[in-house]
Amino acid sequence: MSVSISQSPDSSGRRPLIAVVGRPNVGKSTLFNRLVRKRRAITDPTPGVTRDSIEHEWILDPYALTIVDTGGFKVEGDSLDEQVKEKSVSYLKRADLILLLMDVTDVTGEDETFIEYLRPYSDKLLLVVNKVDNRERENGVWNYLSYGLGEPIAISAAHGLGIDLLEEAVLRFLGEAQLLKSREAEAEDSFSLRLALLGKPNTGKSTLANRLIGRDVSIVSDLPGTTRDVVESSFSYRGMNCTILDTAGIRRKKKVGENIEYYSVNRALSAIEEAHVVLLMIDAQEGLSEQDKKITSQIIKRGRSVVMVLNKWDLLQEVPNMIQAISDRVRFLFPVLSFAPLVPISAKTGEGVDKLLSTVYAVRKQMSKRVDTSRFNDKLKEWGEHYQPARGKRGHFKVLYGTQVGVEPVRFLLFVNRKKGFPPGYISYLTNKIRKELGFPSVPVIIDLKERR
Repeated sequence: MSVSISQSPDSSGRRPLIAVVGRPNVGKSTLFNRLVRKRRAITDPTPGVTRDSIEHEWILDPYALTIVDTGGFKVEGDSLDEQVKEKSVSYLKRADLILLLMDVTDVTGEDETFIEYLRPYSDKLLLVVNKVDNRERENGVWNYLSYGLGEPIAISAAHGLGIDLLEEAVLRFLGEAQLLKSREAEAEDSFSLRLALLGKPNTGKSTLANRLIGRDVSIVSDLPGTTRDVVESSFSYRGMNCTILDTAGIRRKKKVGENIEYYSVNRALSAIEEAHVVLLMIDAQEGLSEQDKKITSQIIKRGRSVVMVLNKWDLLQEVPNMIQAISDRVRFLFPVLSFAPLVPISAKTGEGVDKLLSTVYAVRKQMSKRVDTSRFNDKLKEWGEHYQPARGKRGHFKVLYGTQVGVEPVRFLLFVNRKKGFPPGYISYLTNKIRKELGFPSVPVIIDLKERR
């Protein structure tokens, strides 16, 4: 693949990386959510809910760090447990600081095995003891000195106790010089991109995420529903800092059963709000489905741009003009997607990924584009002379003038003589003209009306 993608550095890069590690069910995700001040990681009493490692911004005013919630360390387990463990362990070398979380109510053999595994990293490790929410448990914290990992920090992630002490310890460990350097480097970023990967289960979202990042961030498995949380990581493209949000596969509502999957779907939908561009992953062998249409409606409703990614393209038998035929069919069946680019790729081999990124880059540029008000009104006059709005019972509808009022999403405001009953067909006409003649061919365009007599 010839595309220029560079992985954003972690341990020596712009933001210090903090890894939260430990065995399953010690409260890592609860602590993670507490520190980032969002319910970003799914928490559930079931051990092993967190599979992929989840990165997120952690603001320790006035500094910005990156914190990662890792899957639980298990000594024994199935092949998926082994992948979770390998993913968690991979963060040990890269992290600037490791927060080892233990449960004050229970120390297991897995805890002690993991501690021995962590000995080589003890110089960048803080021992954090969780669920310390009464006097008896406070007294038990001192027993953890016997592990030789320094003075333990007692917290209750669920109740917010001791979090201020933990934050102070993190700042002391990292040191002001490193944090200032991180902040200065980050200030250099001017144009960024947040990409959300959405689609049905097993369409290749995690495979594409790993290819873009340049390393295995998301766990890839044939088991549907492997990804549960939104996995966030960064890469660089054309000097632009890109963040990718790998989400859980969205199945039909009546097929969503367990609480964990319900929260996974909600996290996936909320990722739309955070993204500039959404990549709708479609299995080329299965084609576009009604479920894809429903996902797309959620994207459009939030004013986000969408690029349709036809994955597993390499598995189809070659037929002349196939991509054009598929594109025509999609736009005929789903006119709501008429503006959305469609790019065939193979996330597994990398074929087409360079074209995908250049398409996303062009879409991102369009989303931030502004049109001068005088030019827009000249065009409105020209379009109106060519085709006028239909006549109503009280006379002709008229567009008096207009202006662009927003980007990301692109939004125009038209002042009209009568808002009630204004012909929707004329709004569609103007939307198409704006797309074709003002440079917004691949993004949603929103037109609002305001009455001005």
